[in-house]
Amino acid sequence: MAPPPVLDATALRRVVLVVAALNLTWFGVEVVVALSIGSVALLADSVDFLEDTTINLLIALALGWTLARRAVVGRAMAVVILVPALAAAWQAVAKVSDPVAPAVWPLVLTAAGAAVVNGACALLLARVRHHGGSLSAAAFLSARSDVAVNLAIVAMAGVTAVSGSGWPDLVLGAVIVLVNGAAALEVWRLAGEERLAGRVLAGEDLDD
Repeated sequence: MAPPPVLDATALRRVVLVVAALNLTWFGVEVVVALSIGSVALLADSVDFLEDTTINLLIALALGWTLARRAVVGRAMAVVILVPALAAAWQAVAKVSDPVAPAVWPLVLTAAGAAVVNGACALLLARVRHHGGSLSAAAFLSARSDVAVNLAIVAMAGVTAVSGSGWPDLVLGAVIVLVNGAAALEVWRLAGEERLAGRVLAGEDLDD
């Protein structure tokens, strides 16, 4: 397989900074709506936007670092991806004794907007996912999986409208935990491959 074409570092930095700005903006929108309507799933998704902001800012900072150093930060990002999952789990536990249904229309409109933002970010990052090592892979995987989560929130809002129950919101919180956990494992694996590549370039014996 031919290697990806070389991408100018300035162009890569520009892309990830645009993505970071989009994520930070929608984080503010989602957290306000989530708190106002009492949605566990939407609150977890808002924290996910903050996590994506962090990843893309770190990519901009890490350009030019060695493979080994990028691998260390990539594994740190794998841990960071778990933060939204923990937030969702905490909110679900706190609300399980009184699962009040969130307001449906604000939930639908906000989640649909989130899907548009994440879709745009995924398209931007698809062009550069192979140029920033495990960090850019982390950003792309996170944005791509976030679109599915956003659409799941829209579907969950429909179930909530029919049932009038808050349980669908809690169940989706558990799904977000699984999605972020899978993404974290993938990023951890990619960072491990990057660390081995760095050792090869440094002439280290991989049998040690």
